[in-house]
Amino acid sequence: MALSKPGFSTRAIHHAYDAYAGTGDLNPPIHLSSTYTFPTVEDGSARFAGEQQGFVYSRVGNPTTVLLEQRLADLEGGEAALVTASGMGATAALLWTLLKPGDEIIADKTLYGCTYAFFNHGLAKFGVTITHVDMADTANLAAAISAKTRIVFFESPANPNMRLVDIPAVATIAHQHDNCKVVVDNTYCTPYLQRPLELGADYVVHSATKYLGGHGDLIAGAIVGDAETLTQVRFYGIKDMTGAVMSSQDAFLVLRGLKTLALRMDRHCQNAQAIAAFLASHPKVEVCHYPGLESFPQYALAQRQMAQPGGMIAFELKGGFAAGCRFMNALNLITRAVSLGDAESLAQHPASMTHSTYTPEERAEHMISEGLVRVSAGLEDVADLLRDIEQALTFA
Repeated sequence: MALSKPGFSTRAIHHAYDAYAGTGDLNPPIHLSSTYTFPTVEDGSARFAGEQQGFVYSRVGNPTTVLLEQRLADLEGGEAALVTASGMGATAALLWTLLKPGDEIIADKTLYGCTYAFFNHGLAKFGVTITHVDMADTANLAAAISAKTRIVFFESPANPNMRLVDIPAVATIAHQHDNCKVVVDNTYCTPYLQRPLELGADYVVHSATKYLGGHGDLIAGAIVGDAETLTQVRFYGIKDMTGAVMSSQDAFLVLRGLKTLALRMDRHCQNAQAIAAFLASHPKVEVCHYPGLESFPQYALAQRQMAQPGGMIAFELKGGFAAGCRFMNALNLITRAVSLGDAESLAQHPASMTHSTYTPEERAEHMISEGLVRVSAGLEDVADLLRDIEQALTFA
């Protein structure tokens, strides 16, 4: 019988680690050393020159973080991965490495707020042009892209309104231009639900704080892509620029999270589907945005590029801003908090929380309505979640 590639969960648990080697630890050890020794100065010279394998300093690499990198690269289908101290550390390190003054980023109109701030208040200071278009219609990208465009960046689904971007279509447009790379934030989906590299993207970034870690007890990020570029990011974007190094303790926690990723994502998706179906038919809800609903405008696209619709839901209350605040304050079981992907169900109202510093007009420009509520469906019993949502809606 021909050997077949192990399944996703098998690789998420076992890839790149031999429990029988070394001291026989079932779980990979947490390597806490900041620096590493050289048998001779010649060995040290060879390691610094990249001619000899081995570790030098944990800002460049650590056995625990390297194991996580190998596992994430395998799960995403990339040549290599690089883990970072946060999701923003991943985005910043990658883009600082790839961009120079005079280059252009074309980004989707709907982005995580900190990504938007990094682009428009960080990179823009250093001569990088930032252009935002609605990438749900790829014709907008085709019209905006130019010879100076070096990065096309988007999330799919987008945070917080769940809009999708056609990854293969965007990759086709971008790759018609020399040196233009596609970067996808795959935090919402994880490689269990969507693998952008297989769909034509060049790089994937993650906030590993979310589903990859899965327990709300760490801050971490990751980049997956080609080995040559990620070596440059490791030495320039991380070692020399951002210093956004993941600790070995956090790497261990993400490795722990990966072991149950498939099981958790299945439950997140099941709960989200039931919640979305309930919200879609509720009289106080104007619209529910969830890729698993046939009423979702991009339902067909979701079926093509996502294995399941995910654990995130966005819905708009007819009562607008005030209704959003009342609904949030009435929740008992679902927790009022930002972030997502935890065992606990979390809810946030962007207009009063994450995007409260925007004017109503700015929120509208970014397609975030005043009554929009985002829910990260957790792992609780779905009947309990539905009861909590139902009672909170009586106040909306």
